[in-house]
Amino acid sequence: MAACLFILILLIAFWIRSSHADPRLEIVAHSCETTSVQNVDKYRKLYAVILENMGYEMYRNKFAFTEAGKPPDKLYVLSQCMDDLSNFECAQCFSKIGNLLPGCLPATGGRVYLDGCFIRASNYSFYREIITEGDMKRCSDDVDTKEGFPKLLRNVLQKIVYKAPNNRGFGLAHETKNGTTVHGMAQCWRTLDKDMCSACLIDAVNSAFHCLPSEEGRALNAGCFLRYSTYKFANDPDAGSTRYAIVSFIFYIIFAVAIGLLAIAIGLCLGKLAYITKNSGRKRKGKELDLAAMDQAMQFLQFKFSTLEKATDCFDASNKLGSGGYGEVFRGTLQDGREIAIKRLYVNGKSRREEIYNEVDVISKAQHKNLVRFLGGCFTTVENFLVYEYLANKSLDTILFDPERKKELAWGIRHRIIIGTAEGLEYLHKGCRVRIIHRDIKASNILLDLKYRPKIADFGLARFSSRECDKSSLVNNPVAGTFGYMAPEYIAKGRLTEKVDVYSFGVLVLEIISGVKNTTLESDNYFETLVTDAWKHFQSNTTSEIIDESLEIEDVEETKRDIQIGLLCTQAKPALRPSMTKVLQMLRHKDMELPAPTKPPFLDECVELSSSFGFIPGKSQMFNLHRPQDCNYQCL
Repeated sequence: MAACLFILILLIAFWIRSSHADPRLEIVAHSCETTSVQNVDKYRKLYAVILENMGYEMYRNKFAFTEAGKPPDKLYVLSQCMDDLSNFECAQCFSKIGNLLPGCLPATGGRVYLDGCFIRASNYSFYREIITEGDMKRCSDDVDTKEGFPKLLRNVLQKIVYKAPNNRGFGLAHETKNGTTVHGMAQCWRTLDKDMCSACLIDAVNSAFHCLPSEEGRALNAGCFLRYSTYKFANDPDAGSTRYAIVSFIFYIIFAVAIGLLAIAIGLCLGKLAYITKNSGRKRKGKELDLAAMDQAMQFLQFKFSTLEKATDCFDASNKLGSGGYGEVFRGTLQDGREIAIKRLYVNGKSRREEIYNEVDVISKAQHKNLVRFLGGCFTTVENFLVYEYLANKSLDTILFDPERKKELAWGIRHRIIIGTAEGLEYLHKGCRVRIIHRDIKASNILLDLKYRPKIADFGLARFSSRECDKSSLVNNPVAGTFGYMAPEYIAKGRLTEKVDVYSFGVLVLEIISGVKNTTLESDNYFETLVTDAWKHFQSNTTSEIIDESLEIEDVEETKRDIQIGLLCTQAKPALRPSMTKVLQMLRHKDMELPAPTKPPFLDECVELSSSFGFIPGKSQMFNLHRPQDCNYQCL
């Protein structure tokens, strides 16, 4: 029987090998960074170890990223195959591309694009980058001058830009008309969410259009890959999945047989091991960590896991307040009757743990009536828990964007939320021991107590900054935040100052007044946002039209003044945006004269792109980003 099984496996493996598609191993582009490492040999060894560890993940998931070493020669590597490749074809592509990147040494990293896969390495965490100055495009020498070719190309690219963000970042499309066929493919890296993928592909499409009238073009961005051609170049994704399913089934059979034989041979040992494991305590509780390994300056209450478990009734679903990519939030009640909010965090590697410790470090240094109060934490080898005061009205977005609940927020309450949030931000920028830049100010990170008093929450992305110079900025941090709230200079160049928070605050002000989310504005122009719409109304002296219809306002001039303040905060040039101290003065002193706001970012680009992309029905979160060399931002 064993011999028959072995022959069957050989026959199926031969069929799989003979029927695989094209892994597309052609080199499209190869670029290296301009900075150099300090220890080349150590860097090369780190890369070899990382590459070996990534091999299995690439075969299994067609995607992998990892890091190793210590700064300044710490190494971050990400690789991904196009989703139309099978697992076997991806392994072939990764094998080739992995051997090309070391040619960049002694540079700190570089990128290699093959038609079937991508790899990038650097000495900083770039996983969430979508567009950078190092992005490229490649256009063929052959051209198609037919009159209908540009329109046909636009239709195909529109389809894949719409499809890819909702299909795990991958999109395929083709269209034929009058004897001409155009094929298109897009792939976002899996470290990006839907909004970031959309933003990356919008920029990639803009680059691809610059290839016209070339018959073939490729846009090579930091966060995505886009290609079009007049011939079919992609494989059938379903065929690769079928082959992989057969291979997996065979290996599962072999594995099951092996486990069965092993169980018979060492059954007594496994039984003893199972008994020991069962009685060694609950696995999910984990070993509680000693916080002495963390910064000694972080002095706070360390809760026991058993305390948090009792407070939430074993983390019962009825006590769950919400969840996201970071983890889950539960409501709990301590034995003394105090209500708490417990943030249970997923820990995926060292970098995520550092982000958690960063949140603890920031919030323990900042104490203010408009910041959520941190009570303590519990850190185990399996899960991390942060404990905060419980705020009965939860986050602002759950009320503000709900058609019925938004009526709870009368204008007086909304105005106080705006002022309270501004006070909290001013404290972070000026009043704390160190300057803190939050980086993720938005409605879901503003919590409300029973009296609707605002408290800024979620400091996982916050960064410290020196007070030595007001113009100083943090440039080497990877870009992070929520699209629609991020300042243009930060998206384009990673330039991080307190004016990034000011921009986000301006967007939040306009949302509070209008009751509309910035990126879900109902408009005939797909690319219009609340910010650009508000500025147009300001120019035509019709700002009252964006005020939430559910509001009953006695002093409309105060509301219009707050709209103008929001527009001042969202100006394209960071230097023109007021500081949070100035913002508070403008909010508190109605007789203070306000300057006229200048144009917000992306306005001209929205008009240009919407003329090419007025096609997609409905409205989703979409962002219009260009590389610095392709546009004339006022801010750059």
